[in-house]
This record gives sequence, structure tokens and C-alpha cells, in this order.
Amino acid sequence: MTGKIMEMHDGDPNRVRSFQNVGFSLGKVLDPFVDMSDADLLKLQGVGKGLVAAIREIQSTGTLLELQDLLASTPEGLLDLFKIKGLGVKKIKILWKELGLDNLNDLQIACENGLIAQVKGFGVKTQDSILSSLAFLQSQAGKMRMNKAHEVSQDILEALQPLFPHIQCVGEIAQADEVVQCIQLAYPTEDRLPVAISLPNFIADPAGCAPFVWRGRYADHQIAVEVHAIPTEKWIPSRLMLTAKYAHLVKPVGGKSLLQVIHEFPNLPSEEAFYQKLEVPYIIPEMREGRREFSWAMQHHQDELVSWDSLKGVLHNHSTYSDGRHSLSEMATFAESLGWEYFGIADHSQTAAYAQGLGVERVQQQWIEIDTWNQQPDRIRILKGIESDILLDGSLDYPDEILSGFDYVVASVHQTLQMDVVRATDRLIKAISHPATTILGHPTGRLLLSRKGYPIHHKEVIAACAAYGVVMELNASPYRLDVDWRWIDECLDQGVMISINPDAHEQEGFFDMKYGVMVARKAGLTQDKTFNAQALDFVMSFKK
Repeated sequence: MTGKIMEMHDGDPNRVRSFQNVGFSLGKVLDPFVDMSDADLLKLQGVGKGLVAAIREIQSTGTLLELQDLLASTPEGLLDLFKIKGLGVKKIKILWKELGLDNLNDLQIACENGLIAQVKGFGVKTQDSILSSLAFLQSQAGKMRMNKAHEVSQDILEALQPLFPHIQCVGEIAQADEVVQCIQLAYPTEDRLPVAISLPNFIADPAGCAPFVWRGRYADHQIAVEVHAIPTEKWIPSRLMLTAKYAHLVKPVGGKSLLQVIHEFPNLPSEEAFYQKLEVPYIIPEMREGRREFSWAMQHHQDELVSWDSLKGVLHNHSTYSDGRHSLSEMATFAESLGWEYFGIADHSQTAAYAQGLGVERVQQQWIEIDTWNQQPDRIRILKGIESDILLDGSLDYPDEILSGFDYVVASVHQTLQMDVVRATDRLIKAISHPATTILGHPTGRLLLSRKGYPIHHKEVIAACAAYGVVMELNASPYRLDVDWRWIDECLDQGVMISINPDAHEQEGFFDMKYGVMVARKAGLTQDKTFNAQALDFVMSFKK
């Protein structure tokens, strides 16, 4: 961001470029860069003496005086404009310097008045895109991605457990929703005392609080928080209602709904007992959505659901060959320590210059390293993969003779994301039809709470995957979780397998698999339909 702010203030172009480029180099340093010697820092790509001095200033003062001076002369709301898709430094600079727009509210008014469409280099299309991005950002306010929401909910639990020893998460946290709008907790109590929370970081909303429900916020997080006090004798049915969507509670099964059963038999001893009254098997909280979970439960057992322990390997990962932070051997060794049987490397392809994509010579160099590794007895097997960019016309990166040398290919869109539904769908289907494509990676390109993603006709794309024997990816990064879990049942109906992949760019990234597994279980994904829950021989022979 420092480089962008410098550019906004007409800084020296060479210095601006240095600050913009150095982030990539420092981001790949495993050890804290402040502990490195000046000589080692100078060895990093894009780091010169001036940047070393800046790093040392940050190390000694915790900030950069040059940056603070720039921020002091930058309107507070101006940096928010970088949240708008399609607005870079040059366009923001025009909006600020020529139109005096330095915050999102004024930008929206200018768009609604048609002012932006009249500016050279913008036009009606850009104006409409800005309005669309603003609407999206506004709709996401006060929400959290599931990883952050789970982290905050654990902090809240730990703070409240001394007061309420049996407190637990309910609501969207218990249901493993990918985006959380409210962190709900509940605890059983034998008294009738109102919920009282007088702890640091808990900010009550007096208008929203009720005697037995505390509402407010926690610390500086904008997300809503609720704490429910439940009479002990009502704990089981209340907890069941708090860990299910309303559509699940009212869905008729054999003439009755779960909500009716709860009212007719309020004193049953367990959640399982309520489902038994409906004559259906117990349904886990993640699946209580009001979709097809009741019919699923009549055909499957919850032990069939995919789990962390059922995974045999991971197939979409990156290393220092492209934009990862750990080397190929470091990533493979860490995957091995997690008990997996195989580790697939899928570094970026050559067109992805922004991510240090591999040219053909680098691909062949990586293959040699993989072959050498795989000669070691009793080590995890490394599979030769690639994340091939889907080019604008739907073709894959690399000529066919190179693509045929990989054990598998993850085909993904990374560039030119501004597409209508027809163009985006056609682009994906052409890539799916390529004989080398094994897995369709993050099919909509969405970034939760940040980027909506390009529209696609999901049924057509899934049908193409079925026709060409291509696996659909559930990208487990909590920023993506793409394909949306709501389309997994359509995949299964059409015989398309799902590959849960972490898209790991460092060793810690493997742990994102837990989020992918959580939402896969919501969709009823079973182990036998999960591509990377299959044995190595199955994966290696797929599409061969």
C-alpha cells in the first residue's frame, strides 16, 4: 500500500516501483525479515539500499516517517476507494485530484448523478461497475468469513466460560456457514437471572438486549453478537432450534415438521430423540439447511460424510517455484507429517507472470526434482500438477505436449474477470473440454466479502464436467470456498466428483482444508465422491 500512496502523491516513479515490487519478495521470506542482515536483505529481488533503510526504520520505530507524512496529507476515506473492483491508482487519482472525490459516499453520489460516466477514461460501463461494487460492499458490511468468525467466537467463548461454564456456540458458527452475520452463543441455566455481561471488550446494545438475550458487539468487531440464557429444562429443544435454519425446522417429513415435534414433545432427552420422533436419522448441525438433508439421511449414514481423516492427499498447492513461501520439498514434507499419502504441486502456469508462473524450462526443472524425490522409499508421493490459466478464449496455458506430461491439470481463470454469464460459461466449458483438464479450479473466481465473482450457468458447467470426466474443485481457502457448496448436490446428481483443495501457498495453508471439509459436509459430500479421499492409484489413473 505504501507504493500506491506514494504514486497517489506523485512520488518518484523508481521509488514507487521499488515499494510496489518489494512486497512480493518480503512476502516469501520465511524468517522475520527484520532479523536478516543488510547483506541478506540486499540479495532479495527488488531490494536496494533505500529499501533496506526503510526496513530498518520500521524495525526501530514501528513505522515509516515517509508513509506517515503521506497519510497525513491523504484524506481519510480515500484509501477505501481501493476496495472498488477495477479502480487502481490512476483512476482513483483522477477521482481525487480532478473531481475532489475522496470517500465512498461521495463516489456513489457522483455515480448516481451520472458524473463519472462523463469523465475521460471512465464512461457508463465503468460507472455501472463502480455502483455494482459499492452495492456489493454495502451488502457485506458487518459480516465475517468463517475463519475469522470462528477465531472471534473462540475468543468470546474463552472470555465467557468463567461466567457460564457450559456456554457453547450455536447459530451460524455451529452450522459452519461460510459467511457469518451474527455470532450466537447459548448456555443452560437453572436460575431465572437475566444475562449480565460486564467484561472488557463486550459492548452492549441496550435497545437490542432482552432479559435473557444479551446483544451487542465484541471488541472492535462490527459483527453482531448474541448470548442466550436457556432454562435447563428447555436446553435440548432450544439448542436444536438455535442450530438449524428455519427452513429445516418447518420442512414436512411424513406429515410433521421438526418444529411441531419440538412443541409436542418439549422434554425429550436429546436432539437425536427429536429426529427419532420424525422417524428419520439424526442430522448434524452443518446440514440443517432445509434442502435435501432429510432424504439424504434416509439413504446415507453420517459416517459416510467426508472428514479430515478420510482425506488421502491434496492436489492444489504452490511452492517457491511460483508464488509460494515454502519450497517443494518443504511443502511435501509438511504434507507427509499430516499423514497424507500424496501431495500434488500445482504451481502457476507461464501466463501468470503476476505470480511468477513457470516457463517450460522451470516446469521441466520441477519435474526432475519431483522424480528425484519420488525415488526415495517410504516417502509421500509428489504428483506433477499445474494450475493452468484458462486463457481468454478458453484454451489452456502451454502447448499440448507439455500439458500431457503432467499427472493432472487444475484449470483456473485468474485474469480478465469482467465477463457476462455467456462469455464466462463458454470460456469454462472450452477449458473443461480440453483432454488435459483434470480439475476445474475455483470456478467463479469469487473472494468472499470482497469480490462477487463472475457469473456462470452452473448447470451447464457441471454438465460439461460430467461429459468430459472433469472433477469440480471446492477450493478450501476461506476467502474462496468455491464451488459454492449449494451446487455440490447438482455435481453429485450428474456424477461429478469433488476435489477439496487448500490452494496452499505455504505450509499453514494446508489447515484451510478444515473449512473446505466443513462446507462440504453441509452439502452432504460423501467420502466416495471426494476425489482426494481416494487412493493414489485411483487418482493417478483418472482420465488416463
